[in-house]
Amino acid sequence: MYAIRLHSYGPAENLRHEQVGDPSPGPGQVRIAVEAAGVHLLDAALREGMQGPAPEPTPLPTIPGREVAGTVESLGEGTDPAWLGLRVVAHIGFNPGGYAELAVTDATRLHEIPGSLDAAEAVALIGTGRTAMGIVQFSDLTAHSVVLVPAAAGGIGTLLVQYAKHAGATVVGLAGGPEKVAVVNAGGADLAVDYTRPDWPDEVRAFLGERHATVLFDGVGGDVTYAALDLLGPGGEHVIFGWSGQGLSSGEAPLLTQDERDRRKITQVEVLGPPMMAKAGGDNPIRTLEVAALNRAAEGVLHPAVQRYPLSEAATAHRALENRGTIGKVVLEP
Repeated sequence: MYAIRLHSYGPAENLRHEQVGDPSPGPGQVRIAVEAAGVHLLDAALREGMQGPAPEPTPLPTIPGREVAGTVESLGEGTDPAWLGLRVVAHIGFNPGGYAELAVTDATRLHEIPGSLDAAEAVALIGTGRTAMGIVQFSDLTAHSVVLVPAAAGGIGTLLVQYAKHAGATVVGLAGGPEKVAVVNAGGADLAVDYTRPDWPDEVRAFLGERHATVLFDGVGGDVTYAALDLLGPGGEHVIFGWSGQGLSSGEAPLLTQDERDRRKITQVEVLGPPMMAKAGGDNPIRTLEVAALNRAAEGVLHPAVQRYPLSEAATAHRALENRGTIGKVVLEP
């Protein structure tokens, strides 16, 4: 099979398209003929040698990729034969191998793909979608809600806009540049604003009139976040799920002091990790969120935006993602 392999940590150019041996499924596992593999910012960090949330560094050489969708074409010993031939999607965890024509994972990680979704859309939901479903747990969105979504043309942002609109909220989506603003408009936001323009907060204020934002779903940080916080009214919620934009270089979350939160009369909550899992509850909260994302897509609530690259262009996809030049979820297709 062909796969993307990483022989040494470093820039995107270190990702090589090579022919390697086919993997074999072990007991309780399946082998998937991959139709789509998800690309995530964390993949780029791991490529650089950052350990992140992985329990230990991955030995090199390695085939990156933690999200795959395709058809089950081989079973390991003891695996339920009902899986054979099904279209499935799985988050394969920190045992990588997704950037390939064939990938192996435990059958317990599999979800059958709803008939209305293609493989790339399913991949967008299994990781990015489950995160979006985890984020929205923290706000009771109604027709009275006014929601601000920075990075609204991104994989998570597009889903947050769609979910909030389905709940009846007024949604303001922020994006960088005219092309991304057009995507946010097409995605259903009531107002799409280019946050690279210095007067963007005034545009939002003019649109809202006497109203204030009630929820800020924030995965960006930096100057955009601090300007958005000034649009959040008393009683507002600042839901933080990362700071991948301008705040990344400082490594600091856009948290205010308690005195400043009291003055503004807002709440702030960081939701990634244990808080999100605790909120989802159950014996397997990650799977609960995955199922929720797939179900909302099957119901027509969520429509993942996908930017597709051939598997052989994984390095190009990584560079585009790191340079904030992508729209929606980035997916590799063998």
